[in-house]
Amino acid sequence: MNNHMLLPEKPVQEISMSTLNEIAEHYVRLTLAVGEHDPGYIDAYTGPADWQQQVRQASLSDLLATATELQQAIATMSAPPAEEAERRVYLEKHIASVATYIRQLQGHFLPFDEESAALYDAVSPALTPEDLDATLAQLDKQVPGHGDLNQRLSAYNRQFEIPSAKLDAVFQAAVAESRARTLANIPLPENESFHIAYVNNQVWSAYNWYKGNAYSLIEVNTDFPMFIARAIDLASHEAYPGHHVFNLLIEQDLVQQKQWMEYAVYPLYSPASFLAEGSANYGIEVAFPRAERLQFEKEVLFPLAGIAPELAEDYYAIQDTLQALSYAGNMVAKEYLDGRIGKAEAVAMLMKYSLSDQQRSEQRLRFIEKNRSYVINYNLGQDVVKAWVEQQAGDNPQRRWDVFADLLRRPKTASMMR
Repeated sequence: MNNHMLLPEKPVQEISMSTLNEIAEHYVRLTLAVGEHDPGYIDAYTGPADWQQQVRQASLSDLLATATELQQAIATMSAPPAEEAERRVYLEKHIASVATYIRQLQGHFLPFDEESAALYDAVSPALTPEDLDATLAQLDKQVPGHGDLNQRLSAYNRQFEIPSAKLDAVFQAAVAESRARTLANIPLPENESFHIAYVNNQVWSAYNWYKGNAYSLIEVNTDFPMFIARAIDLASHEAYPGHHVFNLLIEQDLVQQKQWMEYAVYPLYSPASFLAEGSANYGIEVAFPRAERLQFEKEVLFPLAGIAPELAEDYYAIQDTLQALSYAGNMVAKEYLDGRIGKAEAVAMLMKYSLSDQQRSEQRLRFIEKNRSYVINYNLGQDVVKAWVEQQAGDNPQRRWDVFADLLRRPKTASMMR
C-alpha cells in the first residue's frame, strides 16, 4: 500500500486541535506521513482519498514535533462527552505509539519490554526456559518414537501436511465453514467479500490485506507445506471472525457511521494490533469450540486432505499441549533483540522450546527481526481478549459471540481490557 499522505499545509500550532475530531484528523495525516518512511507501517486505510493525495515528504524530526503537539493537545483538551471518554483514551495511546515509532525510525530502539509497552500498550510475562520444561516432558511422552523430540515431532507432523494439490480445496472449505459460523452470529454487510491468493518468500504464514468497502485480499504463504491444523487457524484468523471481520466492522461502524476518522488508518506497529491479532487468534475458538472443531476436521477437512480421520484425536491432543509453548517465541525474541543471544542460539532455542523445525525456526527469526516486539500481540493478545470476553460472557456460547463482536466494534487497547 503506497499511502501518500500529508502533514498540514500550515504550521501545527496554527491549526485547531480542540476537539477529538480535529485531533483525529491530524493523527491520521501524521500516521500516513510516517508511512512514507516505512511502506509497511500502514496496514490499511479507509479514509478520504484526498488526505492521501495531499501527502508530502516531511522529515522524521518534523513528524516527531507534530506527534508531540498532538500529545499535548489531547492531554490538555476539555473532557469529551461521556460516550467518547474511551475514544479519547484509545486515541491518546495511539498518538503516543506513533511518536515511539518515529523515534524507532530515527534509530532509537528501546529494550524489548519497554518497546512493547510503548508501541502496543502491553508487556509479555517474564519467562525462562525452565518454565517450559514440564510441557516438553509431557510432549516427550505424547509424541511417538524415541530420541530427539524436535526430530520426532517433525517426523510425526509430516503425515498431517496438506498435499499442495489439495491445499486450495481444504483451505476454501475451512474459510466457508468459518464464514457460515460467523454470519450466524455477527451481521455482515451484503457486499463483504474476499479473494485468496497463494504466495511465497514471505516471513508470515498468511496475511489479510484489507482494501476497504468490506473487501480483503488474503494471501497464504506456501514456502512450507501447510499442516492440517493450520487450515482452520488461518481461515478464522485472517478472515472469519478475524481480521476481515474486524476491519469491515470498524470501517462500517466507526468510520462511516460515527465519522471517528482515527479508525480510518491502521498503523501496523500500534496498540490496534494487540487487539487485531489477539481477537483473530481467540476468534478461532469462538467460531470452533473444541468438540465442534474436531468433528468438522474429522468429517470434512481430513478426508479432503487425504489424511486418515482416525488420527485426529491424538494429533489434536498434541496440538493442545503445544499451545502451552506459545510464549516461547516471546522469550527468544526478547533475548535476541536485547542482544543477549546471537542468531544461531536464537534458532536453536526456537527449535527446542517452540519445537519448530530448523527451516521454520529460521523463518520465525526473520519475522522477529522484521517485526520485533510485535510477536507479543498473538499470544498475549489472545489471552487478554479471551479473559475480557469470558469474564463478561461466562460459559454462554451466544453471549461470548455478542461480547466478542462488541469488542471488535468498539476496540480497546490492552490496558483498557485489564
